[in-house]
Amino acid sequence: MPEIEISIVKQADPEAILSLYRHAGWWQTDENPAYLRQVERIIAETFCFVVAKDGSELIGMGRAISDGVSDAYIQDVMVHSDYRGRGIGKAIIAKLLEHLRANKLQWIGLISEPGYERFYESLGFARMEGYTPFLLKQD
Repeated sequence: MPEIEISIVKQADPEAILSLYRHAGWWQTDENPAYLRQVERIIAETFCFVVAKDGSELIGMGRAISDGVSDAYIQDVMVHSDYRGRGIGKAIIAKLLEHLRANKLQWIGLISEPGYERFYESLGFARMEGYTPFLLKQD
């Protein structure tokens, strides 16, 4: 069995990435062809996009958005359910943090989905007591 490869990319198979987003329930399921171009741009224009591959199969991802100077936010961390519990998510976060720290970013945050708080706490993240995340309402 091949070893899981974790790498930073600027290009990846947009269909495979879209499939991961959908597997996590984070993307519409209709077949709009514009989605593939949108995913290509997300990969290319994100400060740091990490993929996990088992051979040629894309099984996980994560990304960090940043100004490249002071702050970064980790988001879209996902491992296909068939591969969970093997340390792949931890390796994705480690690769993201390595890149962010190499770029001397000091403030690194994220918003956890309910149920994953302990995972992130085990990796050194702490709750931001006294702060509440907000999302702009779309009309």
